[in-house]
Amino acid sequence: MGKRILSTLILWTITVVCFFVIGPDAAVWLLACLSVATQYEFYGLLERMGRHPFKKFGVFLGLIIILVPYYANKLSDSPIAGGIQSGIIAVTIVACCVRIFRERKVDQRVETLSVTLLGIIYVPFMLNYLVRLIELPGDPEKGLMLVVWLIVTAKFTDVGALLSGKAFGCHPMSPVTSPKKTWEGAIGGCIISVGLGFTLSYLARDAFPAFFTPLWGTFLALPMAILSIVSDLVESMIKRMAAQKDSGSSIPGIGGAFDLTDSLILTAPTGYLLLGLLALGN
Repeated sequence: MGKRILSTLILWTITVVCFFVIGPDAAVWLLACLSVATQYEFYGLLERMGRHPFKKFGVFLGLIIILVPYYANKLSDSPIAGGIQSGIIAVTIVACCVRIFRERKVDQRVETLSVTLLGIIYVPFMLNYLVRLIELPGDPEKGLMLVVWLIVTAKFTDVGALLSGKAFGCHPMSPVTSPKKTWEGAIGGCIISVGLGFTLSYLARDAFPAFFTPLWGTFLALPMAILSIVSDLVESMIKRMAAQKDSGSSIPGIGGAFDLTDSLILTAPTGYLLLGLLALGN
């Protein structure tokens, strides 16, 4: 537990420095590095299952998905990230289709194409919505606050579930996939997430976009919390299939990058959609 707390403090310090001291570009590169590390570990888990993804090639394409739309928007007078991203996904599929004819045996080609694209879609494509969230309000500084709010509500669900589960947990939520997770822990995690969602959006309300009131910060925290639990269970299922406890060992007390970002993979696109609809309605 001590290592986990220390790692958490260091990671949050890095996040605060990148987001609020250096600025949006540093935040985007931090998210890109986390995406690269997560995707690499995801491919490693697939390899342990006997799959054969294009590991380095897939990670390279994933990095492009994160960075190119952001910098394309910076160089353009009008927002074009959505169109650029769609084009990159299409070209990514083309690139993978071309490469399988040179790099894999005939009986592995379809499998390689499938698992490589799975890693690209499940990790960088999903996490890219955190980058797009920075650009959503039209003011990167306020967009960064939306990203921080989403990360807080998602990640502290896991912390709250851990503490609540240890204190009150007795009914397993998913005995096969993740035996230590309990319904009591999940409920406690959701309550803590909603509380933090309100606290952050209230205390820093002037730093958020005008459409994001403390009421919305509280209300939207609940779906983020629920999806973070689902996202964590999906990662647990993948690790169990790969017969591996953690996705890696680079972060003491936590595991690997995938163990760190798992709860953001489903919450990032959902949060972007909900906040985008909220912005359009105001």
